[in-house]
This record gives sequence, structure tokens and C-alpha cells, in this order.
Amino acid sequence: MTIKRHIAGALALTLGLSAAACTGPAWDNASLNSVRQPVVARTTYTLDVASNYDGLSIPEQQRVAGWFDAMSLRYGDRVSIDDPVASGATKAAVAAIAARHGILLADGAPVTEGQVQPGTARVVITRSTASVPNCPNWDRKTDTNYANATAPGYGCAINSNMAAMVANPEDLLKGQAGTGETVIMSSTKAITTYREKEPTGSGALKAAGTSGGSGGN
Repeated sequence: MTIKRHIAGALALTLGLSAAACTGPAWDNASLNSVRQPVVARTTYTLDVASNYDGLSIPEQQRVAGWFDAMSLRYGDRVSIDDPVASGATKAAVAAIAARHGILLADGAPVTEGQVQPGTARVVITRSTASVPNCPNWDRKTDTNYANATAPGYGCAINSNMAAMVANPEDLLKGQAGTGETVIMSSTKAITTYREKEPTGSGALKAAGTSGGSGGN
């Protein structure tokens, strides 16, 4: 009998540990805030071109233009230049090429690997991507949910779609800065016209004619 009691105790302990493992951190989010949030990653690409105080030569400008085309430069990319001599002509040349893709040259360049050699300028493209790690997530060991918590993959769908559709992933970190000015004339024009328009029945009634047509004999 003693041996049976020990076996029963060990079996109960094992079942208890298994149940605790099944109801582990998979159901620990009791709020409606999704823990599956987009993560923004930045990647930098560089191109060193021959440069001097007079700017870029025609072949070097063609290299930059071809590189932009190969990189499919698009909205959301950040283009900057690391020029030790700070040549205004070089900056203007790169800015003109980037403008063909609708990109403005950014102020200041990020730190990149390697030193810019004398007589060269480094053109830098910073590209951001957004994704939601570990989604979709079906890591659910049990359907037991005593905490009334949300599923491990809660928020994966909407946040993954947002990360895929946002034009500029940097907007997920910090929105676009406004100018502080609001133009409301266009938005209120229809309302103002409706309010100030004179009612159609406010004018005098038109006189109705009383003469009839001549009859035949």
C-alpha cells in the first residue's frame, strides 16, 4: 500500500507540472493591447564616387543615376551624402539626380562602415522596412484560458497588414511633422455657401397670366 501511495503522489505531481506548462505564458495578455507590434529595421547602402570642388563628372553622375535605378529608389528612402570637402556642387548634382525620383536630399549622413577616401564622396541610401516578428503565432498549448486573455497571435493580422501597406515605415515610429498652419477655407466653403444662400421662396411670387387663348366661332 505504501508503494501505491508513492506512485499516486508522483503521478499527481507530474500531471500538475504538465498542466502548469500547458497554461504557461501563451495566455498571459489579459488586455486588448496587442503584443505583436511592427518592428522597423533600417538598412544603409553606399556608393563612393570621385568628387572634387567642381562636383561630379558626367560619368560619375551616370553612375549615381544608374545606382538609383538599380536600387529602385522610392518614397520613404532617405538619400544623403558624406562629402569630406563639403562641395556644394557635388551636393547639388546628387540632389538633382535624386529629385528625378521625387526624393529630397537629407541633411547629414549616417555613420557607415569604412572611411571616405580623399577625392571621393559617399552617397548613402537609408531604407526602412517594417514587419511583425513571430506572426502568425499559433503557439497555443491548450484551450484553457482561466485569465480570459487574448490569443498569442492577437493583432498579427491588422498589424502585419499595416506594416506591409505603409508607404514610409518611418511613420510607424514618428509621424510626419506638420507646418502648424491649417487652411479651412476649402473645407468650409460648401457649408458657408449653404448657410448664406438665400432661400428659394424668399423672393416675390411671379405674376400669373390670366388671358386665355381665343376660341373658335
